[in-house]
Amino acid sequence: MASPLSRRTLLQAAAVAAASPAFSYPASARPASAVRTAVPAAWSVVPFALDEVALRPGVFADKRQLMLDHARGYDENRLLQVFRANAGLDTGGAVAPGGWEGLDGEANGNLRGHYTGHFLTMLAQAYASTGEEVFGAKIRTVVEALDEVREALRHEPSALSVAGVLDGRAVENERGSYRYVELPADVLGGASAVTLSAWVKPTHQDTWARVFDFGNDTTRYLYLVARNASGVPRFAITTGGAGAEQGLNGTTALPLDQWSHLAVTVADGTGTLYVNGTAVARNAAMSLTPAALGTLAHHWLGRSHYAADPVFAGAFGGFDVWSRALGADEIAELQNVRASGDLVSYAFEETSGSGFADTSGRGLDAVLRRTWGGPSHPGFLAAYPETQFILLESMTGSDYTKVWAPYYTAHKILRGLLDAHTATGDERALDLASGMGDWMYSRLSVLPAATLQRMWGIFSSGEFGGIVEAVCDLHELTGKAEHLALARLFDLDSLIDACAANTDTLDGLHANQHIPVFTGLVRLYDATGEERYLTAARNFWGMVVPHRMYGIGGTSTTEFWKARDVIAGTISATTAESCCAYNMLKLSRALFFHEQDPAYLDYYERALYNQVLGSKQDRADAEKPLVTYFIGLTPGHVRDYTPKQGTTCCEGTGMESATKYQDSVYCAAADGSALYVNLYSPSTLTWAEKGVTVSQTTGYPREQGSTLTVGGSGRPVSFELRLRVPAWATAGFRVTVNGRAVKGTPVPGSYFAVSRTWRPGDSVRVSVPFRLRVEKALDDPSVQALFYGPVNLVGRNAATEYLELGLYRNAGLSGDLLPSLTPVAGTPLHFTLDGTEFAPFYEGTEDPAHAYFRRSEPTVVFGGLDSQVANPVRSGGDSLLDEVWAGAPFHGKRALVARVRSVVDAWVTDGLLGEADADRIVATAREASYAR
Repeated sequence: MASPLSRRTLLQAAAVAAASPAFSYPASARPASAVRTAVPAAWSVVPFALDEVALRPGVFADKRQLMLDHARGYDENRLLQVFRANAGLDTGGAVAPGGWEGLDGEANGNLRGHYTGHFLTMLAQAYASTGEEVFGAKIRTVVEALDEVREALRHEPSALSVAGVLDGRAVENERGSYRYVELPADVLGGASAVTLSAWVKPTHQDTWARVFDFGNDTTRYLYLVARNASGVPRFAITTGGAGAEQGLNGTTALPLDQWSHLAVTVADGTGTLYVNGTAVARNAAMSLTPAALGTLAHHWLGRSHYAADPVFAGAFGGFDVWSRALGADEIAELQNVRASGDLVSYAFEETSGSGFADTSGRGLDAVLRRTWGGPSHPGFLAAYPETQFILLESMTGSDYTKVWAPYYTAHKILRGLLDAHTATGDERALDLASGMGDWMYSRLSVLPAATLQRMWGIFSSGEFGGIVEAVCDLHELTGKAEHLALARLFDLDSLIDACAANTDTLDGLHANQHIPVFTGLVRLYDATGEERYLTAARNFWGMVVPHRMYGIGGTSTTEFWKARDVIAGTISATTAESCCAYNMLKLSRALFFHEQDPAYLDYYERALYNQVLGSKQDRADAEKPLVTYFIGLTPGHVRDYTPKQGTTCCEGTGMESATKYQDSVYCAAADGSALYVNLYSPSTLTWAEKGVTVSQTTGYPREQGSTLTVGGSGRPVSFELRLRVPAWATAGFRVTVNGRAVKGTPVPGSYFAVSRTWRPGDSVRVSVPFRLRVEKALDDPSVQALFYGPVNLVGRNAATEYLELGLYRNAGLSGDLLPSLTPVAGTPLHFTLDGTEFAPFYEGTEDPAHAYFRRSEPTVVFGGLDSQVANPVRSGGDSLLDEVWAGAPFHGKRALVARVRSVVDAWVTDGLLGEADADRIVATAREASYAR
């Protein structure tokens, strides 16, 4: 087990907040059993736990409140339905969420269970942040249910008894349970005449789900289905496969959730199908009898010999076989009186166990089975059979309709359980997580290395998400050597080695399949000290930022990466998958714990304040989290906050993001000597180790700065306050302490240090002046994004072509482009230009938006005066005005005019501008008036 934690470690331990993240309860609500884990020795800074940083009113608190309302209102039993069904447990009438969590969703619901993990993490983060018992209660409900599910899966299936017909009982198969009843071999007794009778209550309109199927394979069999392709009952018998079936088809569909009686008689070349005592089909050319089939290998209720057919969903209220064809009156009488077949008779009166008694007197008792047998290890936990994990081991190509990222789903469940344990101290959650680790190790540790490499290289099917990170966290808690060994079994050597060598091989890879791999590698470095893991992660980050990054911080187009430095050329309606931003933030944060490169936090601010905030719609909904999947960056794109069929990966990470906005606002040096202020966000930090609080009062990003106030126990405390200077803050960044300016020269893209002994009441004012600026697409400088400070401004316009905008017309002497825009009165961060309103990307609206525009500066204009001279452009794409304004800021008008003279003279010399036009440009610059 892990070594005991020192007081220092306990106070620092926001450990899991980095890689887990770490959770705990607010001081007023935290139970003694809440868990803190040790901080990795490799970290030079450590984060604070969610309960140590309280959000104050502002844009983040507003967005979080919307998600908290969703978390409170959504019934967790709906998520548990698929787990309980898989284990054959009573689902309590809960309706599965559908979408990716439903059997009718994309790829047959092969990812179901993943969303429960996301939801559990959201609950843990919400509980850690707020201490509200409603979230703790939901966590306990989920953990208790999953514990029951695992226990059920460890044993043979047990009958789920429900009310039946004729005052009896029945056995129910929940949809998704993959259970069937196996009958002994002699149920048909070699009879040449037969009656088969069944009471059924179908609960789903699946076609081809078998009431019974007796046969060897897909050649010799007889079956009865509740619904064929036409939606009506069908009986068939064959010795030559589907093409040679002799059949009987009903005329109307059986009702759902109601009892129906089905009977088939076969004798003397005639077959008859009865529904509720009435003959609905007769075939006088049915020459085959059960005796003609010979000895059959399988006799199943609810299962088909065709592997693609669904298992019957519903209840069996009785099944009987007679060795003769009952008459019509006798069939009709079965609607009112229970009778026993002379070959077999099952009343399904059992209320537990896996056996069903045969009351015919022949002693042919039946057994409840799973189609997939059962788990290979007692730690197995999933919302579907182990089949996907087994099939993956022999796959050579992707097919998500058969295998869809089973280890990705396992990761989400494992992560949720770890977070639940950390938040509540519930040992059951840790036991479940540890069991999952044991089970995965038992599967993967026996596979050849080549098999593992092949598996992890398969698109989609082999995706495993952030499982390495989660397993490393599990190892920290359990101390089991097998768990650390398990984490290393997911090494995809070709990718790791390429990135460690700084060889960019990302073109064509699925983005979100690979980003979390590298966060896991950082954690493996923490656990093993193996440098290639950290080097690979660091180099990988640099291959994405900025080379495959959109202005809002997102990456990927149609979920994949394209060639390096192609930005404008990849803009589509399916850019910037939201999961990618979530995982890039996690990676940036993990790298920052090792190397305090401000670029990681510059990226963090960009993606958090734009894509992550903007991916959440600004309204609450109990049914859906209202989070985007893709954020299209094409002109006039309207965000879709109810993507695909629902319960997607991006909605899951969106729930997580919206309940941990504060996780990276502050960090502390590992030795306690410094406090990093990474983000300007209204919040209050409780730094227990130092006995101080630090409160940020700000409207940022609506306010251009923040005020930090020190509070605490009253004793002086010495530490260095390190304030991030954003890379875009190129002028005017200023710090005062108690009203006095702090000496030093702030450098954009660095930290500005204030070292002193702090006392309660000390006030630090950070001024961060915003400027309007553009960021050019790397592959097409004319395609640009507009930023005001950290905020991407989007044009709200229904046009589906790029807006063409000129911004130099009223540029100020500072180089700020803002004077070219007109502020919207009473609406911060809203502006107009050429009839289009520009607003922050983070506002979660359904307005058609332009995150990129095409820059158009056709003539040379200064201070609103048009020289009527065309703005020439060099072969590289830079225009004359670009070169002029590249010299900003200017101390005064004279300096600007001198710059204009110098630039036009160079263009004349290069033969790109005539002398008369040059003089006209200079005269216009001299005549114009400028904002500062």
